[in-house]
Amino acid sequence: MKILGIGNAIVDVICKVNENFISKNNLTKGTMKLIFEENEFQNLLSDLKIERTISGGSVANSIVGLSQLGDEVGFIGKISDDDLGDKYEVGLKNENVKYFYSKKKEKLPTGTCLILVTPDSERTMCTFLGTAGQINEDDINLDALNKSELIFLEGYLWDEGNPKRAFEKAIKNSKKVAMSLSDKFCVERHKPHFLNLVKNKLDIIFANEEEIMSLIDTNNFDEVINFAKEINKHLIITRGEKGAISVLHNKISEIGVKNNLKIVDLTGAGDLFAAGYLHELIKNSSPKKCLEKGTELSSRIIQQIGARF
Repeated sequence: MKILGIGNAIVDVICKVNENFISKNNLTKGTMKLIFEENEFQNLLSDLKIERTISGGSVANSIVGLSQLGDEVGFIGKISDDDLGDKYEVGLKNENVKYFYSKKKEKLPTGTCLILVTPDSERTMCTFLGTAGQINEDDINLDALNKSELIFLEGYLWDEGNPKRAFEKAIKNSKKVAMSLSDKFCVERHKPHFLNLVKNKLDIIFANEEEIMSLIDTNNFDEVINFAKEINKHLIITRGEKGAISVLHNKISEIGVKNNLKIVDLTGAGDLFAAGYLHELIKNSSPKKCLEKGTELSSRIIQQIGARF
């Protein structure tokens, strides 16, 4: 395989809501909130009309995007032997993604993410991780790691205990490691750990501007560039309307974005950007070409509902 993704196996439930729904439920627009009780999740969902239900998860979306581009890819993510778990597995197999996990009946159900899309096309996520958040080192398939040129991890998956040990096993046994910081919520929740990963254990890091500035406690983007040069890693930063930037061996590459896009739903913009970037990266393309492909895919995905083509 070219790339093996390891992440939360989550079924996305997409609903359109008004701004009032966000404030009434004490949510912060544009971020992800973890929900620890299934009842709380169901209460949020009870009065909403479901637009679409689809297999999701950040890295899984990227992996599906890579598969659709013709790359040989695989995925590891924990599901339960239940209805949503069955749908999740079938969804990956239909996209020609090799799935390295044998599901069984778990105490917790397959994870679910409620994606709330407001009229401005921004998405706010409420995630009940279910069994996805219980991933452990036994779930990490060493044979799959050994056969992969690169692994791609997501910040959403990192947590103390079993997930951390799963992360460590994956990193230790991989040739090259990429990771997305995922969300400002994740960065602020695990800042010392993420900083250690970025500085010492990762080869390639994907982040948006808000996430990376939170990670290094700055409001000055010039300091982000200086940080990227100091750590001497491959850092890719998406900046919304300002485009995207890549820093590799002190070389900075930049790209702008088209302003005439009809934005429908921002869900998956970062996931598909990463897919496009990695697709070119594994072909040894220049950072500029990687940025172009990432921007092409993210521009396409935000003109439809959901995070998969």
